[in-house]
Amino acid sequence: MDFESKIFSKEISDLLWEMEKTVGTAESCTGGRIAEALIAVPGASKYFKGGIISYVDEVKMNLLGVSQQVLEEQTAVCEDVARQMVIGACKSLKTDYAIAATGYAGPTGGSKDIPVGTIWLACGTLENQLTLKVCEDHGRDINLAIATNKALQMFLELLQSDPKPIVEG
Repeated sequence: MDFESKIFSKEISDLLWEMEKTVGTAESCTGGRIAEALIAVPGASKYFKGGIISYVDEVKMNLLGVSQQVLEEQTAVCEDVARQMVIGACKSLKTDYAIAATGYAGPTGGSKDIPVGTIWLACGTLENQLTLKVCEDHGRDINLAIATNKALQMFLELLQSDPKPIVEG
């Protein structure tokens, strides 16, 4: 894991501890890299509940509740699937937040309409998800590293913008 991921993970850890919230992951192309980054910080078991590696559509549908119709009409590499993966992970893992990734890391798998290097990231809650499309091909390893870092950065920004509870005293 690179230095940037470690920084994001530590900041995420501090915020989740402070907020007393939980997170899980739903990963396709990143294959657990986001989860790995989250648990790199000691004490992660307080806020990280688990992850679902949904590499195939069958798992996306059966474990995460992703719509078969959306998969058939838009493919697994689309914003709607990334959002549904967040919702499904929050439900399945019973977490406050989830982070999801679905895409074509390469070197194969893309098409003219959705080329290799296209990765949809999402994070959020049952009610609200943020998304980001990564769409540059730098080779499989770099594509996955970029997607992992961008997912962590997006989630950190979400946590930083989440209103903190008012403590009266």
